[in-house]
Amino acid sequence: MAEKKEKSFVLDTNVLLHDYNSIYNFEENDIVIPITVLEELDRFKKGDDLINFHAREFTRELDRLSGDQLFNGGVPLGEGLGKLSIETGKEFSVQMKNSFPENTPDHRILAIAEHISLTQAERQVILVTKDINLRMKAKSMGVMAADYESDKVQNIDELYKGIHTVENFDDDLISKIYEGDEGISSESVSIEPSPSPNQYYILKGNRSSALVHYDHPNQLFNRVQKQRIYGIEPRNAEQTFAFDALLREDVQLVSVTGKAGTGKTLLALAAAIYQRKRFTQIFLARPIVPLSNRDIGYLPGDAKEKIGPYMQPLFDNLDVIKNRFSPTSKDYQKIEEMVKNEKLIITPLAYIRGRSLSNVYFIVDEAQNLTPHEVKTIITRAGEGTKMIFTGDIEQIDTPYLDMKSNGLSYLTDKMMGQDIFAHINLVKGERSFLAELASNLL
Repeated sequence: MAEKKEKSFVLDTNVLLHDYNSIYNFEENDIVIPITVLEELDRFKKGDDLINFHAREFTRELDRLSGDQLFNGGVPLGEGLGKLSIETGKEFSVQMKNSFPENTPDHRILAIAEHISLTQAERQVILVTKDINLRMKAKSMGVMAADYESDKVQNIDELYKGIHTVENFDDDLISKIYEGDEGISSESVSIEPSPSPNQYYILKGNRSSALVHYDHPNQLFNRVQKQRIYGIEPRNAEQTFAFDALLREDVQLVSVTGKAGTGKTLLALAAAIYQRKRFTQIFLARPIVPLSNRDIGYLPGDAKEKIGPYMQPLFDNLDVIKNRFSPTSKDYQKIEEMVKNEKLIITPLAYIRGRSLSNVYFIVDEAQNLTPHEVKTIITRAGEGTKMIFTGDIEQIDTPYLDMKSNGLSYLTDKMMGQDIFAHINLVKGERSFLAELASNLL
């Protein structure tokens, strides 16, 4: 039997920008940071976006670990972990020069990975990058390459949906659900698989049907009633469930997924305004992901004018709610007053950093464009009385190094399933228009 080789992982820049703590996720194996990566990180340190925050945090961590050993054998990362070292630039091999004559950062990183692979034959050397093209280039050079997968959802097809339909349900039990406010005991219901906390069900009998919520602490199935919330009326069962989750005081964390036009952000914002008296502030934020991954600095105007186009969809949702009322009505004026007095704040997600998140209703839109680590960073800042809502479409990701399995919204839904304070709703039916629904399904 062949002896198992020790491993050395060469990390690309995008891995550290994805998760600045990634160096601690490779168990007992050694980590190599190409010097080119430090050069690239230096370009990302300035700015208010989350990617800039990650660049700064990794630089601080590297400074904490710094010493001559970083360039000579490596610095131990801790008990049960390997060593971290920095590898200086290497001359391109003949094969590298013939294949990739351009002297780009990616090619310099690949040259270092190739050099380590050739000079450390006793070890298994793997280039870890979220760049698919760089992985292909590495493999063409005989260098093993892999994606960073420590925070990926393993089976996206089995991702928790939050809603389950039960056919041929007992009509007598459905009648009991409608008779009182206490619901029915889970002991009287046989549902497979076993329900998760705050899971929602569409129970269909031969003569009747019911929408119910599973109350895990009390082991009860309770009826969910359709509610009109601040001018917005749910148009299907999934939206009815979403309103229920968004309004539950004992549910502190909600994720709402669905394709464009299903009403994710609109429902979350309407629920927030409806509950405004419970919270000090309402934050509606989204990450800025510039078109074609270009920095927003190339856009004309000051900071407010640059970010305006990215925030406009959130203001559009607010306008939908406002337009349900007459401009002279109390409800319309209340919304105007909330915005004016910063009771309701619509802002880029990066601008929230440093603000108090106690007693806040916090909606994070387009959360599929966040990394798992970014989602964790946001949630861990929640103070007492705060409710967090993450909305997004995991099939429409705008960042080049995330996919359906690795984005923060999928990861959140997968890891939080089963917690009493968490609820998830996947919206299926588009309600924007027939045209929007058709385009979403066919294009």
